[in-house]
Amino acid sequence: MNNGNAADRVIQDLRALVAAAEPGTRLPSVRELTARHRASPVTVAGAIRQVVAEGLVETRSGRGTFVAAPPYRRPAPDLSWQTVALGPRRPGEEEMQALLALPSPGAIPLSGGYPDADLQPAAALGAALARAARQPASWQRGPTEGRADLRAWFAREVGAGLRADDMVICPGGQAALSTALRALAGPGDTLLVESPTYLGALAAGRAAGLRIVPVPADADGVRPDQLAAAFARTGARLFYCQPLHANPHGATLAGHRRDQVARAVRDAEAFLIEDDYARDLTIDGPAPSPLAADDPDGHVVYLRSLTKSAAPGLRVAAIGARGPAGARLRAARLLDDLYVAGPLQQATLDFVTAPAWTRHRKTLRAALRDRRDALLAALDRHVPELAGQPVPRGGLHLWVRLPDGTDDIALAAAAAGEGVVVFPGRPWYAAEPPAPHLRLTYAAAPPDLIDEAVRRLARAVHAGAAP
Repeated sequence: MNNGNAADRVIQDLRALVAAAEPGTRLPSVRELTARHRASPVTVAGAIRQVVAEGLVETRSGRGTFVAAPPYRRPAPDLSWQTVALGPRRPGEEEMQALLALPSPGAIPLSGGYPDADLQPAAALGAALARAARQPASWQRGPTEGRADLRAWFAREVGAGLRADDMVICPGGQAALSTALRALAGPGDTLLVESPTYLGALAAGRAAGLRIVPVPADADGVRPDQLAAAFARTGARLFYCQPLHANPHGATLAGHRRDQVARAVRDAEAFLIEDDYARDLTIDGPAPSPLAADDPDGHVVYLRSLTKSAAPGLRVAAIGARGPAGARLRAARLLDDLYVAGPLQQATLDFVTAPAWTRHRKTLRAALRDRRDALLAALDRHVPELAGQPVPRGGLHLWVRLPDGTDDIALAAAAAGEGVVVFPGRPWYAAEPPAPHLRLTYAAAPPDLIDEAVRRLARAVHAGAAP
């Protein structure tokens, strides 16, 4: 006799009896069910336990098995009062949620902020974390600003200008950025940003109650003349900047502009938050040194995260500043979350000081080059009207200029309908966008899927979402 099939027959029989009976109705005994289905008592008892676990029946000691009462369902609560209590929703939240949403099954991602799983050093990170977890000291409370040796590593990576004591370890770059905005400015203050700029910076600035003013940028990075004019007009004391492979447009601040930008910040007696997210993502040639390396007077607040260059789960970053600004950053981080988990800090230090880190960066650089070139070739092949875009020398994204009059949001929605995820350009601007764009990420899919993704995007373009 097949006990598995017998158990299924008993379960189906009990479900049918429950569906036709009132709560409290007594059901056949184990003996009756054993005879009816020619099953063993053990099989019948197991089937009853299954139906009990489903909440359909209940057993009463010495009395038998009965149809269970339906679970009590509370009436739907009235939560409308929260609308008044909470007030208006913060702008930018929906865009951030959309940016971080996982692609639906079958869709090919040409959007996202991290390399896909094939490019992440999961084995090396797992081994480092396992070693850290076995060290009792890593589970103890350490310095609130983070391990001294990990802070020293981040400081050395800057090259000059910052020491270990100037750094504080944070749980990811977004947390570090939010801390900096709240520590260095107050509600109502002005934050200058490149235009376009990182969507997360716009969201964090708005959440901190800052007034955001865009400063034009081009292929050579932010325009120093416009930056100086923005400082003079607004009285701002804070400028957020991505000098290396800026997200989303990919530009790197040109060498001849570095001194001019520094002078504009210095003349305004302001701070420049340097988001060096792409330090490990350079594809072509060497990366220029951070602006913080040439900052004798403490105007640059330096931020570097390992999340994008390693794995999304490595939520470790550092932010550094000199003088009272550094003290404020350390105090703000303490209030936010006390400190970053010790095992994660230990594993990070283990990983970035091992040969695996150097090998990973070399492998990542080659893979990003292949994927970037695959995306450019696919655009040329399938959507020639979108080809000829500026080629990023690093980072994760291609900033695609669309034909005038294109509704970038409608095009992104149409692309999703074709099974490819892209992100419109409009949310990356603090004010009105001068032209429609898409941000296409080449790190989220391998070259063969990139070609198919662009083929799908072409169908959306040619279906009429773009003029």
